[in-house]
Amino acid sequence: MTQPSFNAAGAVDLGALAARKAAASAPRSPYVLDVTEADFQTQVIDRSMSVPVVIDFWATWCGPCRTLSPILERLADADAGRWVLAKIDSDAEQRLAAAFGVQSIPAVFAVVAGQPVPLFQGALPQPEVRAYLDELLRVAAENGVTGRFTADAVPGDQEGQPAAVAPGGSEGLPGAGQGEPVDAAAEALERGDLDAAAEAYRARLAASPTDAEATVGIARVDLVRRTRGVDAPVVREQAAAVPTEVGTALLVADLDVLGGHVEDAFARLVELVRVTSGAERNLVRTRLVELFDVVGPDDPRVAKARLALANALF
Repeated sequence: MTQPSFNAAGAVDLGALAARKAAASAPRSPYVLDVTEADFQTQVIDRSMSVPVVIDFWATWCGPCRTLSPILERLADADAGRWVLAKIDSDAEQRLAAAFGVQSIPAVFAVVAGQPVPLFQGALPQPEVRAYLDELLRVAAENGVTGRFTADAVPGDQEGQPAAVAPGGSEGLPGAGQGEPVDAAAEALERGDLDAAAEAYRARLAASPTDAEATVGIARVDLVRRTRGVDAPVVREQAAAVPTEVGTALLVADLDVLGGHVEDAFARLVELVRVTSGAERNLVRTRLVELFDVVGPDDPRVAKARLALANALF
């Protein structure tokens, strides 16, 4: 990564300080997002299924970045949600920069339907940036990505973030570690009625789309339903014989999470994303994200797997 040429001991980069102050005080467009490794999967990969996401790798010390970023932000405003600008600080998020192969900044990429699209490098004038964006929108439309982002939109048509759960996958049953049952969903779980529990959780989400516990509950109910009645030794033997058979691999990953082997499940599906394509790849990616919901976003294994997934997709 290119570093600032002036770094004498004790020197203060007043330009960088001014840039930070300006960034903090300027009103932020609803179409511009600050993205980190922790929310990259949700804000970039998941969101790109419905609307193109343009990624601006920048840093506070980078003079050309201070020229390009306002251009991108103005064009994001002008296009009013036809695409979203994701700003990534390349110094703070070095692993994301490495995943994209960023050698110098500013560097601009896009993600469309989960797939990376290199755009350009350097501080181009606005007409040239506009031309790149027009071509991106054309490519996105050809791939069926024609949504429009609104200020209250949530990636993947899911509101909010799932609540954190205990990291032990053996506690993966719905409601584990979530306290005493307080509603119809929890009561249904006590009776072992998974269908009624799922219906109750969905009713809660319909009434309150940001109900994180209900989001986690649905993910866990679905996991248990998928693994009910499965002959685990037979399925594992089949997966060992043909590791790339998607249906079997997904089921083994479910069994692994349910049995507490979370890292094994994540590694299996990340590798499957790496070697598949098209509809199969999207199916595997979707299941992996569902298992992230089951385990919980604050679990360090989820953060590690999200980065591995990004690397596999790119």
